[in-house]
Amino acid sequence: MKNRSHHLSLPRLHQLLIAIAIVCSGSAWGADWKQFRGPGGLGVSTQQGLPESWSGEQNIAWKTELPGAGTSSPIVVDERVYLTCYSGYAQNVEDPGTMQSLLRHVVAVDRNSGTILWTKDFKPELPESAYSGGNNSWHGYSSSTPVSDGERLYVFFGKSGVYCLDLDGNQIWKSSVGNGTRGWGSSNSPVLHENLVILNASVESGAIVALDKSTGKEVWRAGGLRGSWNTPLLVQTENGDTELVVSVPEKVLGFDPASGEALWNCIGIPDRGYVCPSVVAHQGVVYAIGGRKNTALAVRTGGRGEVTDSHRLWITDKGSNVCSPVYHDGHLYWIHERQGTANCLDASNGQVKFQTRLTPRPGVVYSSSLVADGKIYCSSQRNGTFVLAASPEFKLLSHNSLGNDNSRTNACPAVHNGQLLMRTDRMLYCIGK
Repeated sequence: MKNRSHHLSLPRLHQLLIAIAIVCSGSAWGADWKQFRGPGGLGVSTQQGLPESWSGEQNIAWKTELPGAGTSSPIVVDERVYLTCYSGYAQNVEDPGTMQSLLRHVVAVDRNSGTILWTKDFKPELPESAYSGGNNSWHGYSSSTPVSDGERLYVFFGKSGVYCLDLDGNQIWKSSVGNGTRGWGSSNSPVLHENLVILNASVESGAIVALDKSTGKEVWRAGGLRGSWNTPLLVQTENGDTELVVSVPEKVLGFDPASGEALWNCIGIPDRGYVCPSVVAHQGVVYAIGGRKNTALAVRTGGRGEVTDSHRLWITDKGSNVCSPVYHDGHLYWIHERQGTANCLDASNGQVKFQTRLTPRPGVVYSSSLVADGKIYCSSQRNGTFVLAASPEFKLLSHNSLGNDNSRTNACPAVHNGQLLMRTDRMLYCIGK
């Protein structure tokens, strides 16, 4: 019998090393959580020993009252938690106040004690999108999660601009990516690629815009986007290249993140109006859900031009109009934002593994799912957080509320040092001991 040695090609080796780096960054004790949905923007952590149950007082390491509401998620950089808030307008349905009183805030919190270290206030460029009452317009003033390279913060406040701050809150630069507004506000979070800050400015200017992260100057712009309320994802293709992928009405688009060149497009979510959920990816395959008709699909990256026939792997009539999915061990998970159903699909073919109504009923769910420690964490707006087993067989492990804090929760939790960092409109919580 002949001995056969197996060698990895350079592209395959490059892809493997990148994957190892991402996994290590998400699993190392004390590793920072520097962007929307954590390392890689996937809503995944490999940390273990995370809390399964809590209440307003039990299993709470600390809690801190915030200077305003917000639906952006917390990030963790160098023993500090950073997040954004807004105040002065649209916090009370009965008495929303005036737009002229609107303020936005960037807040730095000591990771170990929960003490607020500093708050930086930002006056908006007016007129902003007007608050019209109800849920539809009550989330657009502080919905974009900051991103950090470990030395600076990059914060997006829609038409009011993109801000670069040092870690002590001092402004380094400010840039505009457009002055458009919509009634649903602005939500997309910035992502970093090499020397670039990349933003989906569909609302502000109908484009994806890349800024030099040192100066704030525009490097490239890819136009023709509309109705896209989701954060782009950097995806490693099978040959080790990096692509920037975003979901827009009726299409999934792939770009070169260095130049903004359009690489490929695929028929996507069949909704002509808008698409909210961010895509996720695994081993070069992108998974998108969304639309009012509820759709999920899978498309392999690395193509060129129109790739629906050649690279789309499957499409099915399951999905969610708002919540982003999470990938784990060959399956996709999410909660439907209105129906209150937990969904699990086989990622290889789109077949449903379970579609189960949660009890107690969650009400509205806008927060995207998190997978960690064999658990799926799903927060509803006002009826607590559901913890499911990360398994294709449905199992509800716990349902947790935060006591007398009945304020809204739209944000995704962050994972750090075996604890969850979760924000509501009123408070920031560190959950776990």
